[in-house]
Amino acid sequence: MATILIKQAEIVTMNRDGDIFVGDILIEDDRIKAIGPDLDVDTAQVDKVIDAKNRTVIPGFVQTHIHLCQTLFRGKGDDLELMDWLKQRIWPLEASHDEESIYYSALLGVGELIQSGTTTIVDMETVHHTDFAFQAIASSGIRALSGKVMMDKGDEVPFPLQEKTSESLQQSVDLLEKWNGHDGGRIQYAFSPRFVISCTEELLREVRSLSEQYQVKVHTHASENLGEIEIVQAETGMRNVVYLDHLGLANERLILAHCIWLDDEEKRIIHERGVHVSHCPGSNLKLASGIAETPDMLKLDISVSLGADGAPCNNNLDMFNEMRLAALIQKPVHGPTAMNAQTVFRMATIGGARAVGMEQEIGSLEVGKKADLAILDLINFHTYPSFDVDPISRIVYSATRADVETTIINGRIVMENRIMRTIDKDIVLPEANRSIQRLLKRANLR
Repeated sequence: MATILIKQAEIVTMNRDGDIFVGDILIEDDRIKAIGPDLDVDTAQVDKVIDAKNRTVIPGFVQTHIHLCQTLFRGKGDDLELMDWLKQRIWPLEASHDEESIYYSALLGVGELIQSGTTTIVDMETVHHTDFAFQAIASSGIRALSGKVMMDKGDEVPFPLQEKTSESLQQSVDLLEKWNGHDGGRIQYAFSPRFVISCTEELLREVRSLSEQYQVKVHTHASENLGEIEIVQAETGMRNVVYLDHLGLANERLILAHCIWLDDEEKRIIHERGVHVSHCPGSNLKLASGIAETPDMLKLDISVSLGADGAPCNNNLDMFNEMRLAALIQKPVHGPTAMNAQTVFRMATIGGARAVGMEQEIGSLEVGKKADLAILDLINFHTYPSFDVDPISRIVYSATRADVETTIINGRIVMENRIMRTIDKDIVLPEANRSIQRLLKRANLR
């Protein structure tokens, strides 16, 4: 039984009372055993003591929309709108992936996520080689819901990404049965149909049934782009969310990325069915997709969390960036008090935990919960003065990913004093360069 004692830290608990205090956290195996001011613990009986005086401990961030398979494409899809971005860059590159490139793309992304304090992700891979992404996730120590992307429709989809419905479903189930629940539940499977445009009704109906059978999440995109919505309406006669509801997919197991262009009926469906929305402000701005109406959704008590999306439509996977953007982009329209620091920090932590169905396990620092947390060093020019400043305001508006000093996931130290413990940077970075050179040549995009 491994134990870690974190001593004398400023602890931002995100518990129901919003407690923030200076104290200690005792971790036993993968869970928080005790938390409070001046815990009475015999340090001689503890495996590791972390002196966190003048440090701030927060719950690990939960990002509910990520594409690890796209991390290699960073800088390769700049200055394009969604459909051109997909057709001209992302689909050809995804079609060129091999086992090795998927593996290093995932490690590259996870390394960045861990370095910036993210401990849980909802990840959507590409059509092939997803087992190698799961291998990278497993070795890295990150907590993840992931799944192979499903695409059984679309004339403009590159041939290697075109699937037969039955094969897409069978491969997804095979991956689920291999990886769902791995490492005591640290890894879970999520069915991942890309979006309505690239999926037949037959596939989506089967996904609904399989999600219910296995009680796992469904992770897809919806209402990200006006052109996308026009295509969906032309093909189905319905808007995205109405169509997904028509198929029986709109329920508490559904996570929808983006949801920028919702009408009142779609918001009502999302609220009444308990659907979760992943807000990706950085991606939405860079692809010129629009600004989601998150204040309205939150007023309707819709579950809204945050995600960075993928590296080629954001260029980083940094939750500090997403929190700041989520707050600032709403203020010119809704006023300076809209989307305050506490609101977006909640979306980044316990709100994400709610989306993945783990609010009783992660998202806050409480006794009995999983030990998923980040230790921040906020003793610096850009975060001072600290006197009489709300700690959450400092984190959301002033802190950066460079301030993350240590990351612990499932009670395991995966980064300590900014040194990665589970991913070898000296191997991953050169392999990432070699991989993208190979893919660009294969896709004829150099």
